[in-house]
Amino acid sequence: MTIHKLPGGWSPAGAFRHAAKQPYPFFLDGAGGPEKYTNHSFIGSDPFLVVHAKGYECRIDYPREGRREEKHIHPFDLMKELFTKYCVEERGAFPMACGGAVGYLAYDLFPLIENVEQHAVDDINMPDLFFTFHDVVVAFDNRTGEASLAVKEGAPKEVVDHWLAPPPPERAPTFEPLDIKVEDLIANETPEEYRDAVERAREYIAKGDVYQVNLSRRFTIKGYELDPIELYLKFREASPAPFGACLFPDNFAVLSNSPERYLLIDGDYIETRPIKGTRPRGRDPEEDALLAKELKDSVKDSAEHIMIVDLERNDLGRVSSYNSVHVPDLAVLESYANVHHIVSTVAGRIHPSRDLVDCIRNSFPGGSITGAPKVRALSIIDELEPTARGAYCGSIGYIDFSGRVDLNIAIRTAIMKGDTIHFQVGGGIVIDSDPEEEFEETITKAQSFIKAVTGKGRVWGEQ
Repeated sequence: MTIHKLPGGWSPAGAFRHAAKQPYPFFLDGAGGPEKYTNHSFIGSDPFLVVHAKGYECRIDYPREGRREEKHIHPFDLMKELFTKYCVEERGAFPMACGGAVGYLAYDLFPLIENVEQHAVDDINMPDLFFTFHDVVVAFDNRTGEASLAVKEGAPKEVVDHWLAPPPPERAPTFEPLDIKVEDLIANETPEEYRDAVERAREYIAKGDVYQVNLSRRFTIKGYELDPIELYLKFREASPAPFGACLFPDNFAVLSNSPERYLLIDGDYIETRPIKGTRPRGRDPEEDALLAKELKDSVKDSAEHIMIVDLERNDLGRVSSYNSVHVPDLAVLESYANVHHIVSTVAGRIHPSRDLVDCIRNSFPGGSITGAPKVRALSIIDELEPTARGAYCGSIGYIDFSGRVDLNIAIRTAIMKGDTIHFQVGGGIVIDSDPEEEFEETITKAQSFIKAVTGKGRVWGEQ
């Protein structure tokens, strides 16, 4: 590999716009939130390989060669083959320095992982798995602002030269706020249907099937032509997050403003950081402190959080060496631009018989957006939600060719295609949840998203 220091003048926003001049641009944005999450953001485009999967039907494109392969194979088995083929021993000074794959795992992969059928209508019909493989990546050090160009051996000169030229002049954001209201949103469930779903979830909890179920409600905005790059840059300005992302799979755009880590793998170290429990930031320091204390003191939030921590300990235990799974941080308050969260860290040491794909297969999707026990919660969610989730509540991030992995939980995530935007909000249902209050919470969170796209306030809430 070769590392070039890019000249001054490059900004993440400018670099992302520059990347978008080539096919399949991406932005993995780690500039927001606590520094302990990530020190770098990554930008790139023009991949040498693209993987698309829908069920067992997988397609591998080689854009630079103009050829394509199709395989009937479990997508995780395909990914295992590809990472075996492209793995390298040299790690480099930072993640993705040796090249790697960037993409997402859709929530709707769960039928291929657990013995659960899916009945929800897949009306968006986006890939279940999408990754682009890159041999040239721009890395921004979020501490110093320095930009580096990481080049894997054999990368085409024209791809490298695209970045070694002087940066284009910075320009002001061009996002045009939308003039929309809650009444303009199209929901995938009526108010009565959503309240009924909450009540049925409570019935399952009362019977002892589950302790908690995470239900969501999808909203759609139609008829607005938006530039997804400028919309994403608006999101990151309004509410910087440690696991933001913008990708362009198969005529879609996926925009995520996530604060939550699903999985970190570095050598034999594995970590997940579930979020459960949220309050808005206050309008002044006194109100802010009261809201933070309310969250820390909440018995309901604490009980839900501990349930998810136990679930994650079990998931990591499937792939970790005996007695290595531990909880170094339990129920820590973290504060972001618009919200307070309760966050824990669950970590372990990967067993020598397991690889990175095994780690994903045995823990996906993340427990904080399913419920506990996970498999029964997945089945109940499928029964109660009318439409497939797509990328929402799946995971977005990178897997580099040395085996380092960092993937988010794709909450606060919008899916765009043409003049249509889908976004989804959700929350955990427990035995004492009130259907009317849960319904009103979906409206509150929908209003938060509307404030983001109208430029009038905070971005959307917990999910």
